[in-house]
Amino acid sequence: MLDEPASPSEIEASSIFSPELYAGVRRPLAEAETMPPWCYTSTAFYRREVERIFTKVWNFIGREDRIPKPGDYFTLEFVGIPILVVRSSATELRAFANTCRHRGSLVAQGEGNCRAFRCPYHSWAYSLSGELLSAPEMHASAGFDRKNYGLIPLRLECWAGFLFINFDDDAPPLSHHLGDLPEVLASHRVEDMVCVRRKEYDLACNWKIYVENAMEAYHVPTVHRSTLQRQKGAPPEAQQTRGQWVGLFKEHQGSRALLTGDAGFPPIKSLDGKMARGSLYPLIYPSTMFGCTIDCMWWLELHPQGPDRTHLVVGSCFPREVVERPDFAEIVQNYYKRWDISIPEDNAVSELQQRGLSSPFARPGRLAHMEPLVHAIDNWVLDRVLGVTGAY
Repeated sequence: MLDEPASPSEIEASSIFSPELYAGVRRPLAEAETMPPWCYTSTAFYRREVERIFTKVWNFIGREDRIPKPGDYFTLEFVGIPILVVRSSATELRAFANTCRHRGSLVAQGEGNCRAFRCPYHSWAYSLSGELLSAPEMHASAGFDRKNYGLIPLRLECWAGFLFINFDDDAPPLSHHLGDLPEVLASHRVEDMVCVRRKEYDLACNWKIYVENAMEAYHVPTVHRSTLQRQKGAPPEAQQTRGQWVGLFKEHQGSRALLTGDAGFPPIKSLDGKMARGSLYPLIYPSTMFGCTIDCMWWLELHPQGPDRTHLVVGSCFPREVVERPDFAEIVQNYYKRWDISIPEDNAVSELQQRGLSSPFARPGRLAHMEPLVHAIDNWVLDRVLGVTGAY
């Protein structure tokens, strides 16, 4: 017999990090409950996620081709940490904490191209490789040595054109995090793709709400009844994976990046095995989702901004030879149409879920058999937030 969920008064009297409060989430899928509502609304829970997840693992921050030329740079804030990413030479990319070594101002904003970074506050200047080049009037400060005051470097690694950042110097390398995903996606040749569009959204929902939604098809007949539901194919299946990722595979005809009846591009020539027969939807923990179909790929990049705020970046990639076709600009509009309809549908329902979970009467629910990855994702999060031994 399933235990009764904790009442609000019982929750107030105990720590939200007590493992016994999550016994329902820990059960097998057929018996499992959803995560308690406070996991999506509590500032304390969110801060624990930042501390134990986002500052410890590899986080996706876009494609290398966003900064193709030496001196190209972009800035972002990830879980409140200002970051500066720059192509310091034709072959090298660097990431730094975007904070001046004098009194902490941002040294760069937005994106662009430059030969050096000059702090807008007191004009301390830094090279593209982070060295302090000049510091006006500091000659009078005893023992000051420019070599000791360069920008603070952050770990940045690239896989197949995708950029990942890590704030933890002791974390395993990116290859450990990705596991067998590069092998699984090898025939897509994503390293030869070009990002042709980035579109950004600000969402009033917790990051986990959006991740869970993207990794189950249970919602498709309702949320996407006039769009994606019209696409045919076998039910998606959860994949066996190695590394810090999970995925759904769906076998089907045609491209899953198009609405039914719309014209598209030919399949990727290099696809083999089951990748030539359908689409793979990986989630790279904690918050990056790919859609890899027969003619292109797209990503959903989440930047958590608090317990109830998330910044979403949607990137669209096509093989370079397709992008160079004379009819690319015309045909690609069919793909943009699909994403510009289906993604706002997911955005809207995710914000509705956040509003409902914020109710004082919200309680844990039950998971359906069509939500195996929701169950896996929630337990992955709990392993780290609650401090399960051995969780990476």
